[in-house]
Amino acid sequence: MLNKKQTHLVELLSKEIAEGNLAIFAGAGFSQEAGFVDWKNLLKPFADELDLDIDKEWDLVTLAQYYTNANKANRSRLNQTLVTNFSQNITPTDNHRILARLPIRTYWTTNYDNLIESAIQNNGKIPDVKYTVKQLATTIPHRDTIIYKMHGDYLHAADAVLIRDDYERYHIKMQPFITALSGDLVSKTFLFLGFSFTDPNIDYILSRVRIQYSRDNRQHHCILRQAIQFENELLADFEYRQRKEKLFEDELGRFGIKVTYINEYSDINLILKAIENKYKRRTVFISGAAHSYEPWNQSDSERFVYDLSREINKAKFRVISGFGLGIGSAVISGVAEQTISNGGRLDDETLILRPFPQNKSGNKPLTELWSNYRHSMLDHAGIAIFMFGNKLKDGQIIESDGMQEEFDIACQKGILVIPIGITGSISMTLWKRVMNNYENYNFPRSKEILPLFQQLGEQETNLINAKEIILSILKLI
Repeated sequence: MLNKKQTHLVELLSKEIAEGNLAIFAGAGFSQEAGFVDWKNLLKPFADELDLDIDKEWDLVTLAQYYTNANKANRSRLNQTLVTNFSQNITPTDNHRILARLPIRTYWTTNYDNLIESAIQNNGKIPDVKYTVKQLATTIPHRDTIIYKMHGDYLHAADAVLIRDDYERYHIKMQPFITALSGDLVSKTFLFLGFSFTDPNIDYILSRVRIQYSRDNRQHHCILRQAIQFENELLADFEYRQRKEKLFEDELGRFGIKVTYINEYSDINLILKAIENKYKRRTVFISGAAHSYEPWNQSDSERFVYDLSREINKAKFRVISGFGLGIGSAVISGVAEQTISNGGRLDDETLILRPFPQNKSGNKPLTELWSNYRHSMLDHAGIAIFMFGNKLKDGQIIESDGMQEEFDIACQKGILVIPIGITGSISMTLWKRVMNNYENYNFPRSKEILPLFQQLGEQETNLINAKEIILSILKLI
């Protein structure tokens, strides 16, 4: 359960995402959960070789420099350690996957691993990764996201920013990265994740942005774990750490970075999930198929689907459709006409169409391919509306098992389901299922929505009423 300040952060960042302004800055802590070694464990063998206690060393960049100095400026073992530790086949975390599903176009990171770009690629998007100055001058076609790896990549460890000498030369050798990050800090809202703010490069850049823009700095955000008293720790020591935590928070505020505290690192996942859910609730999946429109006639039913889709688009929701039989054309027409008449552009931010393949190709059976399609479509939705739902099989009209599967997938993914019972067929079956266990479907403002939801299955409700009821539910959600 999120507290008041965490909920406020979700609201702020959701607004920035909707406006296309949010950027992510990921530090080492964001990759550590996946299983990658932290800096202390990475450098422990080198500290041992220098006869130093890694637990007593706080400046690990300087420690790496000490080792290089002791080996007459040869850092080949450091480079190999970087390659060895970060070339493991490690799966992106749930937090990486959540960010990859959100429409975030800019990432900055000091990490050497490939977790961010892997998560983005796994989500079907194209990342444009930059870790050398020359790469800044080229653009990957049709990219969805830019990832600036300002300290390099593990596959090119010899060029990675690793020792103090690299940091001291950074403002000369990597000046274009400093310029690019400075520009993004001015024009975008950053969320810092897993970052300790001890990096001298970031301190250098933040300082110059602060001086140039003074009190007009853009507001950025970071999530930090709040100090807790360790087992057997003296109260005086704990209170000392609390005072330092407050002073550090004030120092970040000087750079325009607002801190939101969490109790456990797992709380980051709760915050990101809340942001994703809020974003996804602006996307409505319309599930429907109709060989027969009973108890309504075809003309009134198609008009209902058209009007509802048009009004959903007018209310600034994005629509996803699988182009179901007898339904898909009306959905497209409603969204397209409203978008164009309002001077908008018909793109993926307005309408996503995923017509189902009808012929088998490759080794996958059609049923498996269709199931993958359904999962893919519903990954982007926060609300799913179900209407009608029947098909012709062996000369008989039967309920649509495909819509049943879409309903089950939606429930598994925590999507809010709205079956329009009065349209009959599988939609009436699903409406009854929800009504019988309404409290288990986790509707926000559930007491206000319940009487509206109930009307969607009552005989007195006609298609015109149903359209207004659904729009009222969407407004409440």
